[in-house]
Order: sequence, then C-alpha cells, then structure tokens
Amino acid sequence: MAGFWERLKNGMTRTRSGFGDRIRGLVMGREWSEDLWDELEAILYEADLGPEVVEILLGRLRSRLRHERARTAEEVLTVLRTVMAEMLAVGDTERRDPYQLTSDGPEVWMLVGVNGTGKTTTAGKLARQMSQRGHRVVLGAGDTFRAAAIEQLQEWGIRAGVEVVHQSPGADPAAVAFDTVRAAGARHLDLALIDTAGRLHNKAHLMEELKKVVRVIRRENPGAPHEVLLVIDATTGQNGLTQAAVFTEAVQVTGIVLTKLDGTAKGGVALAIAHHLQLPIRFVGVGESADDLLVFDPDSYLQAILGELHG
Repeated sequence: MAGFWERLKNGMTRTRSGFGDRIRGLVMGREWSEDLWDELEAILYEADLGPEVVEILLGRLRSRLRHERARTAEEVLTVLRTVMAEMLAVGDTERRDPYQLTSDGPEVWMLVGVNGTGKTTTAGKLARQMSQRGHRVVLGAGDTFRAAAIEQLQEWGIRAGVEVVHQSPGADPAAVAFDTVRAAGARHLDLALIDTAGRLHNKAHLMEELKKVVRVIRRENPGAPHEVLLVIDATTGQNGLTQAAVFTEAVQVTGIVLTKLDGTAKGGVALAIAHHLQLPIRFVGVGESADDLLVFDPDSYLQAILGELHG
C-alpha cells in the first residue's frame, strides 16, 4: 500500500500537469519581470481560482515581493507558495487532527452536500478509517431518498466492520438520524457518522429538512452534531461554491471534504473554497479506496501540485 505522500502525489497528477507544471514552466530559470504578471494571472484564472481570489492572491504576492526583494522567478514562486498556504490555512489555525474526537460522549458527524459529490462514499471511508484507529463507530443511512445510497452505505459498513442504522427507502431522514444517535449512546460508542440526502440547492424545502435532522439529533444529544462536513466535488469548480453557500446558510458547517481531486487539472479550486467559505478543508479525496481519503495539509497539497522548487 502506498504511503500518504505517494497517494497524495499520485492523486494530484492531473492538477500538477495542468496547473503546477505551467507555473513552474513560467518561472524556472528566468529572472522575474513585469511582463510575467499577465502570464501568471492567466494561469491562475484557468486553475479555477475565480476572479476575486486571483486578484487577492496577486495583490498579496505583489505586497510581499516589495519586502522580500525576490529577484529570480524561483524566489517569486517560493513567495507565491507561502501566500497560497496562508490562504488555504484559513478557519483552522491550529490545524488539529481531524480524526481526533473531542467530546466525552458519542460524537456525531454529519455529511452534507448535493448528489454526486461523494458523501456516501466519504461516510464509508471515514467509518473504516476511524475504526482502524480504534474508535467504535456506527453509520446512519440518512439518504433515504436514494435506495442505492442505503445499499452503498451497507457495503461500506461490511468493509469497515460497523453497524449501519437504516430504514426503508423514502423513510423520514430525521428518524434515521435519531435512531443512529440513540444507538451510539445506548451502546457507548465513540462516533455516529450520518449520511444525508443530496439535497438540491434550488429546493428550499429540502434545506428545511436538513435543519430538521439537526434539531432531532440535538434532542438526543444536545451537543451534536459535533462536525458537519460539507462534501464538494472538485471537478465542479466554481459551481460547487454556489451549492456550498446554500448549505452553510442552512446548517452550521464546520469543515470541508474536497473529493475527486484526482479527476481535475484545476486544483486551484481549493483556494477559492477556503477564501469564500472561510472554513477549514479537513479531508481530500484522491481515489476510490478508503486509504485515498487523506487529511488536508496546505503545505503537502501545494508541494504535490508545484513539486520541489529546485533541482
């Protein structure tokens, strides 16, 4: 099994070739000059950062360069990577271990997001990873509107060796969430992981149902949910931000899971997400296996994209 760094680097191959290599090709072996700004700006736009983030990033880079006295393009790239890392670290200055449970009783984690982002798969991967770390876990199949989601989560439950609380398709999602939290408490488990429906961002009543799930969970466990992870598909780019904004208004999202990074050459969307949502990216998905869900670290992420600056 490949180690953490190999999985991250291999998963980011498309982004490195589409984004990182272009930046490296722009700067390597060259003196920095004013005419390179336009080329850099074009690369950043095409990497899916969005106009606002590009403007902020370039503004901070210009400001830093006035103080750093960087002359070679490689020195400029070093400063650029520092500025990017600072933008990616927003919302979680301590960069705590996202696998660490912080409450005394059973913790409750919810996964939210639109259809197709990988919520159910992420819930299953987290269940397996947390179980491997010695935590006692139960899964809740709260996406009752999609029969395949229940079956998919049951398959992950078998792989992870954990129970999956579920009802028949079409059942009340809040009832499933309640049963899951109650089971975690009654059995003195460490973590309840609850999948939710892929709620369409243009259907207001579905957002209300999500709020109902949170209210019902809190009746059984007043401190819950302890983590609400918004799952975003990296391949959707700026469209994912529109969806994300609706979820952050409906529930108190605490962190982001950025999936399918192995399927995009526009890895700059991570910077756009961090800036616009002001939320920490907890995990990134770079493949299909459970081990391909990785803890997000800004420095490692940028190194996987940009590679080593020298040599």
